[in-house]
Amino acid sequence: MKHHTIAVLLSSAALLGSTMGVEAQTIYRIVGADGKVTFSDKAPVTADQGKVASTGIGAKTDTTGAAMPFELRQVAAKYPVVLYTSTQCVPCDTGRSFLTVRGIPFSERTVSTNEDRDYLRRLTGDNSVPYLTIGSQRIRGFSDQEWNQYLDAAGYPQKSLLPATYKRPDPTPLVVVQKAPAGAAKPADAASTPEPAYQPPAANPSNPAGITF
Repeated sequence: MKHHTIAVLLSSAALLGSTMGVEAQTIYRIVGADGKVTFSDKAPVTADQGKVASTGIGAKTDTTGAAMPFELRQVAAKYPVVLYTSTQCVPCDTGRSFLTVRGIPFSERTVSTNEDRDYLRRLTGDNSVPYLTIGSQRIRGFSDQEWNQYLDAAGYPQKSLLPATYKRPDPTPLVVVQKAPAGAAKPADAASTPEPAYQPPAANPSNPAGITF
């Protein structure tokens, strides 16, 4: 399995701050008027002050579904695919090309700032990319065999059904940074305790790969 480890400048303040639940769909890094930094899944003010980025875990993938065949649109809505990448990461480039060639509609989250790296570490347990989610399934590193296995289990077609007019959404940052205006109410913290480490499903003789959706 191929992966690339991101060099991290860990921020103790960020690591000791409020952690997000695995099912969170929007991550905000909010800088208050007093300079205090908080993480939350609730925007501090109106949505037009910043673009929403999804973590991908349990989130809906922006895949311009109207351009896709019905059967592909169904599986993409049920098991959205999200790829986490960084720059100068050969396995990330390989994984992106793999998904594109197979015709998988996916969203891409870029990991480039310290905030992105801190959150990726809390989300996955380390700083390795690429990191792929298919619905609630999480796959660390690139392996064409493993990725194919999970995509097949989710019901994605083995050959591309995407029309020539399909356009993949542009990559977006993992963490959105917003500044709260003076006097704005502090957003509710998503959680005060670290989320538990991911536990792989138990072995099942009828399903040796342990893939469950």
